[in-house]
Order: sequence, then C-alpha cells, then structure tokens
Amino acid sequence: MAEPHPSDIRIRVNSKRNVNVIHPVEVGDAPLLPSAAANSTDHQASNGYTEIKQFKKWVSWLIPLFVVANIIMFVITMYVNNCPKNSVDCVADFLGRFSFQPFKENPLLGPSSETLGKMGGLEVSKVVDGDQGWRLISCMWLHGGVFHLLANMLSLLAIGIRLEQEFGFVRIALLYIISGFGGSLLSALFIQTNISVGASGALFGLLGGMLSELITNWTIYANKAAALLTLVVIIAINLAVGILPNVDNFAHLGGFIAGFLLGFVLLIRPQFGWISQRYAQHSTMPVKSKFKMYQRGLWIISLILVVVWLVAALVMVLRGVNLNDNCSWCHYLSCVPTSRWSCNTQPVSCMSQQAGDQLSLTCSNNNRTRTYTQADATSSQIRGLCSQLCR
Repeated sequence: MAEPHPSDIRIRVNSKRNVNVIHPVEVGDAPLLPSAAANSTDHQASNGYTEIKQFKKWVSWLIPLFVVANIIMFVITMYVNNCPKNSVDCVADFLGRFSFQPFKENPLLGPSSETLGKMGGLEVSKVVDGDQGWRLISCMWLHGGVFHLLANMLSLLAIGIRLEQEFGFVRIALLYIISGFGGSLLSALFIQTNISVGASGALFGLLGGMLSELITNWTIYANKAAALLTLVVIIAINLAVGILPNVDNFAHLGGFIAGFLLGFVLLIRPQFGWISQRYAQHSTMPVKSKFKMYQRGLWIISLILVVVWLVAALVMVLRGVNLNDNCSWCHYLSCVPTSRWSCNTQPVSCMSQQAGDQLSLTCSNNNRTRTYTQADATSSQIRGLCSQLCR
C-alpha cells in the first residue's frame, strides 16, 4: 500500500457542532519508528489524517452516571416522603408511598419541603447555626419534583455529554461540582427563608464553561460569531426563566459565574501552530508557544478570581451574611412579581384546633380559616394542610 505524501497528513478535530474540522500539519521526511510505522502508514493512507491527543474524542460515562445518581436520589426522596402517611390527600394515589404532594403544596409533582430538608436540601439556618455545611453540596443531588428532575436531566445530557467527550471526565467533573457549589453559595447569600435544591447551578456552570471555552479557544472556531450568538441566546433564555417564582435564579447566576471563570482554567486548548511543530519530524520553523499570551492571562486572572470569590462567599455564608440587607433590588434577579403570581417565600404557620374528627386551621400569614375532617392528625399532616391553606 502506497504511503501518502507527508504534506497530505492532516489533523482531525471533533468540534462541538459535530463538524470535522481538518487542519494541515507540516511533517518532515524522517522515517517513523518501526513500531509505529505499520499502524500509522495504514491509518494515514486510508484516512489522510492523524487524530491527536489534544483533540481526541473521549467516551462519556460520568454524565450518564450523574443522571442515574440524581434519579436514584429522587426515588429515595419520594420513598422517605411517604405522602399517604403524612398528608391528607396526594396526587397519583396508585403509586402508594411514592405518590406526590398536592399540587397546591408542590406543583412540580414531588415531595414536601420538610422531606427535602431531611434529605439534605439547602437550609441556610442549618448551615450557619447547625454546622451543616455539607448541605451546600448535597442540595445539588435533590430535586423538587418530576418536572424539575426531567428538565435538569435532559439539559445535563444535552450539554454534559458533548463536553465530556471533548474534555474528559476529570475536567468536566471539576467544572460541574465546583459550579454547583458556587451556585449554592450565592443562593445562600440571598435566599434564606426557604429550601433550595436542584442541579441548576451546576448546569449553568457547564453553560458558563462553554462560553469561556469559546472565548479562550477563539482562534480554532470557524463560525465564531454564530457560535457566540447561539450560546448567548441560550444563556439569556435560561436566565429569563429564573425570574419566575419557585425557581432559584441566584443558584443559576452563581453557577454560571463559577463555570465561566473555571472554563478559562480547565477548558483551554493548545494552539495549532504548537501542535504542528510537535507532530512534525524535523521542523525548521521557530518554536511556538503552546498557548497564546491572552490565554495565559485569562488563565491566571480567572484562577485568582474564582478562588477568591468562592472563599469569600463561603466565609460570608458561614457568618450568616444576608446580602439583601445591602441590595434592596437584588431579589428581583430571582423573582419578578406580577398580577399572575407572587414572590412571597416567607415561612408559613397556622393555629390548629382538634375537636373529635374535626381539625380547624387558621393561617397566621393571611388569616384564612378552614375545617378539615381528619381524626388524630399528625404534625406532618397539619404542616401539609397549613402550607396549602397559606399559599
């Protein structure tokens, strides 16, 4: 089989857009080592390119594993929730103890807030006063309901698998976990009256990483403006959804900021000029730098900023700082009240009175009163009915 001329040897790069971008590599005439000659000759002759280490396609297994872990955690949460035992009425009764809380209490088809708290949901008071800092990580693996779980897992599969294929499981795992942690920190600094759960912060970290990866590896993209515009539109739409009630946009913003900074550190690629020289046998060209100067600058600045920001935010959370005290309008970043919905997330409480099989409740928040036919109501049942009455 005839060998191709050295000038015909090219590098194939697997891009995000599923387009194989071919870049020529200048290769000298020196012979290959005997061990590599047989494989390299046949491969290059049949395909005309060499797939190099810096741009190889990884097998994605971590992101699917994350999806399975989130689903398992949701099933366990619903088992612990046990709606028929702890609530007067449930959605999808045929599921038994896996049935959902009433729509008025949880419109996402999921467990009660009390159960989410038991399972490790983010409660700032327990982080600050109860030394339960682990909740900043555990809340990433919990979801408020079926709709919440489906939206996040489908997004994770769509975004995460492609990133893991391009950059490997180690870098994407770090990006995912640290971004989720950053989202939890910003959420804890602004939303301190309710429980926060979900992988949204980590997901926005992946989006932020995709944006910074595009910027720092700008020279290897063919349709730069189109790729940037598409990504910015996707990010803007997802952030806009965060102004709806029951959606924690501060976790979105915190995760995005952490992911954006980490992308400059973890997702940097070497330049093609350096790759060409490395894979050339005898090159007379001047030695080129592996990374451009602007890539090095962004790497250093971003690493410093992300470390300082995460450490400072963690210290403020543990000290019980509430940033709403210093920013009277910041709450609008997470929820904008309209005539159709309210952004009130204050805890609810009720006065209860049991007389035989009649349970009377009066909501302390809005003074509504209602009588239920419920003999020997448990504290969990009373809390569930109170939440429905006050919302």
